[in-house]
Amino acid sequence: MRPTSAAPLPPSYLVVDSQTGHVLIEQNAREKRQVASLTKIATACVVLDWAEKKGGDLNQLATISEAAFVGVEKNEIGWQIGDVVSLRDLLYAGLVQSDNLAANALANRVGETLGSIAPATSNAKVTPTTAFVAQMNALAKQLGMDRTRFVNPSGFDYKERPMPYSTAIDLARLTRYAMNKASFRFYVSQKEREISFNRGGKQLHALLKTSNDLLGTNGIDGVKTGQTGHAGECLILSANQPSEVIKNGDNSATIFPRHLIVVILGSNDRFGDGERLVRQGWQLYDQWAATGRLVDPKKML
Repeated sequence: MRPTSAAPLPPSYLVVDSQTGHVLIEQNAREKRQVASLTKIATACVVLDWAEKKGGDLNQLATISEAAFVGVEKNEIGWQIGDVVSLRDLLYAGLVQSDNLAANALANRVGETLGSIAPATSNAKVTPTTAFVAQMNALAKQLGMDRTRFVNPSGFDYKERPMPYSTAIDLARLTRYAMNKASFRFYVSQKEREISFNRGGKQLHALLKTSNDLLGTNGIDGVKTGQTGHAGECLILSANQPSEVIKNGDNSATIFPRHLIVVILGSNDRFGDGERLVRQGWQLYDQWAATGRLVDPKKML
């Protein structure tokens, strides 16, 4: 992590009820921050939307190109130019192990199919990656993420101009959208995943390990980590408890899902903060539920 000369900002965080978007806890949740690899949630959503709505095939193969190495400081999987891998396994690499190169390769491959529909914002040449990032920003606009700007698919922010940014509340909107996709929920629930790729006719394998230390504890079933010198430690969590079932007088029942989303930006201890905010979130959720789950429009995503 590169040091930054600017004085650190206090953390920004948010806890919401995923079902209604009711905000239970927030601090600096509307401040623009760098968000590092939390960006990859948007990257994955664009790919999954492409697969669902445009008939894209996640078994389709991508070839790792030189362009995929832009902004890559660590190559823990050991990719080489010319490696051939499925889009599905690139999604695992990007979401489970937060691999920047995988995010870049996804954007380059899927972006090839988006060039004709992505808006060109200047006279600059529209590459597959810029077309993909335009689609990420179009999704952000669609979701009401009006204080968000994506500039690449990985979240890399060192010497990037213009700088990427988002807010805790915008990322909660994005995460609600992502977690409504069964495929996305499955990707981010994996503690480990073996992927395979072809190098010069030889099949190679890599074991991915999640970067989310809290996954599988206290009902936490996702979502994503991020960290850069500008962003600090970032974390988004999804936490579930058994649904509440309330019996009605006519022998029917009303089911209330219990699902929190926690967003933390600029932390010095994201996992400690995450555990604390999940615990506080459930306490406040129970108080809110006991008083009838009234939703204040001023406390909504």
